[in-house]
Amino acid sequence: MTDYNARHLSVLEGLEAVRKRPGMYIGSTDSRGLMHCLWEIIDNSVDEALAGHGDNIEVILHPDSSVEVRDRARGIPVDIEPKTGLSGVEVVFTKLHAGGKFGSGSYAASGGLHGVGASVVNALSERLDVEVDRDGKTWAMSFHRGEPGIFADAGEPTPDAPFSPFVSGSELRVVGKVAKGVTGTRIRYWSDRQIFTKGAGFQAEELIGRARQTAFLVPGLGLEIRDERGEESTVESFRFDGGISEFVEHLAPDSGVTDIWRIQGTGSYTETVPVLQENGHMVPTELSRECEVDLALRWGTGYDTVFKSFVNIIATPKGGTHQTGFEQGLLKFLRAEVERNARRLKAGNDKLEKDDALAGLTAVLTVRLPEPQFEGQTKEVLGTPAVRAIVSSAVVKGLQERFASTKRDDKAQTSLVLDKVVAEMKSRISARAHKETQRRKNALESSSLPAKLVDCRSTDVADTELFIVEGDSALGTAKLARDSEHQALLPIRGKILNVQKASVADMLGNAECASIIQVVGAGSGRSFDIDAARYGKVIIMSDADVDGAHIRTLLLTLFFRYMRPMIEEGRVFAAVPPLHRVVVTNPGSKPNEVIYTYSEQELTNVLATIKRQGKRYQDPIQRYKGLGEMDADQLAETTMSRAHRTLRRVRIEDADAANRVFELLMGNDVAPRKEFIVAGQGLDRSRVDV
Repeated sequence: MTDYNARHLSVLEGLEAVRKRPGMYIGSTDSRGLMHCLWEIIDNSVDEALAGHGDNIEVILHPDSSVEVRDRARGIPVDIEPKTGLSGVEVVFTKLHAGGKFGSGSYAASGGLHGVGASVVNALSERLDVEVDRDGKTWAMSFHRGEPGIFADAGEPTPDAPFSPFVSGSELRVVGKVAKGVTGTRIRYWSDRQIFTKGAGFQAEELIGRARQTAFLVPGLGLEIRDERGEESTVESFRFDGGISEFVEHLAPDSGVTDIWRIQGTGSYTETVPVLQENGHMVPTELSRECEVDLALRWGTGYDTVFKSFVNIIATPKGGTHQTGFEQGLLKFLRAEVERNARRLKAGNDKLEKDDALAGLTAVLTVRLPEPQFEGQTKEVLGTPAVRAIVSSAVVKGLQERFASTKRDDKAQTSLVLDKVVAEMKSRISARAHKETQRRKNALESSSLPAKLVDCRSTDVADTELFIVEGDSALGTAKLARDSEHQALLPIRGKILNVQKASVADMLGNAECASIIQVVGAGSGRSFDIDAARYGKVIIMSDADVDGAHIRTLLLTLFFRYMRPMIEEGRVFAAVPPLHRVVVTNPGSKPNEVIYTYSEQELTNVLATIKRQGKRYQDPIQRYKGLGEMDADQLAETTMSRAHRTLRRVRIEDADAANRVFELLMGNDVAPRKEFIVAGQGLDRSRVDV
């Protein structure tokens, strides 16, 4: 730069801030920021098309890393702007917060609204050339990092050509003539390598995707993307007359449950904004605004949600007040409909949630309003508060009309939508219950042992035994009878849950089942790890009666269903307590003899033998109704002492056959069990106690 005076300072004072803090204006200085700059320029042309000027935009990616945007719109104004004394072109490209987007004078609704897009791109470009066809002439101006001047090109334009900034005044050059009525703008720029990171480049796929999206949003607008960077030039062209209805059809990932529904509406609101007066003062003024809502949506057979929202054709990927309004309106309406049809839908008292309504939904929402409030220049979140209520009201009204329709197709489709959202609600509730079950299960398997467990001292798993005893009375006797070094006791109260018929959640909710799984300590179901079991043997010690046999069966069902490896490895046993105690009286000082019998037949045989021997026995013979009736020394001698007891090992010789028997005896289907019982009527009842 050969000269530097006050004029240069006034031009660069604003743009220099952009160069120092580019992320504040374009988000980042990588490829995303580069693409953001390009869309600032393209959006200016799109805004012209939205205003009804020009129906074709061409984007060219040149081999020298520059990009060119051409349109056939009105062209940037070339006359002198009175406040600055500069041409309209120079104002647009050098002044922040300047342009046709302020005051709603030139655009009713536009994507650019801060008046900084073109000037920011200019500030972050090593070179920018602009040509404007207007008033029968082609006007041109060039900029170097935001400063206007002239490049001395020796052929093809390049940012490395010698540059001469204007000193006393700017010159908007006339470089050609055009036919009367021909207008348009061509902008070509080279991004500044001092600003953008090494490797940053234009992403052709992203550009094509967004060009297609823009063509959907502006029906009748043609966009052409030409990539000349490779060996062969590629061209992609887009033009859609169906608008966002076609967009939804393009986005939908599944086949449709409904047709594409189109909902449109408008709403008015007022807001107070500062307006620049003739005297240069900003005066708060209350303005009346209008917001147009355009929505296309359809539900599909899948479960994924595809939702796109736009404000004046600018994508808002992080949502905002318009998206919130859509979700509120949709949920409010569907909740009311489900409540109204609760009996048919069997919905109960559960309420729909947002995710239920959005499952399988593909929707595109666009709102158009003057001077929307965004959060930041990157325009990813709409902040205008009044839009929420307007969109919500439009959605509710549009859906009401659709659901009230008497057309056969509409009635069928609205019914399917309600069925779908209610099914989704039921699935969510079921999944949540399953999740809670899993949490309870995990907590159960890792939490501290229950207080009622009477544990043993030994930590040698192979030599330890867990006795599951029936009731606290049996526990009291067993405590005194056990070998406390190796034998642990766990009392259970009555008959546990029949787990063959119960769900996992019910099983885990049953205190007795939960305690057993906790104490064994190896988990349950698929997560059962036999190496983690805390005891070498599990011995079921129940009373020698019908109820005791039932309890033993229920416990074995629990082990079979949820801890089967314990049975498969032969580590589950049933204790065999005696049924009778026969005291044989001996004459003189000789101590009496005690004989225990384990069945009615054995008792008969023992008594006959005593009589043959001429001996006498005490009468009546003691019949044990339960383990609690036995003294500790009797229980130890007959049932718990390793030297004298009898254990019955529970085996699975044929797992499939065992499974069938468990299902027959303990399962949900009553009829086969009834047949089995009827067929077994001839059984000797005494065999139950065997």
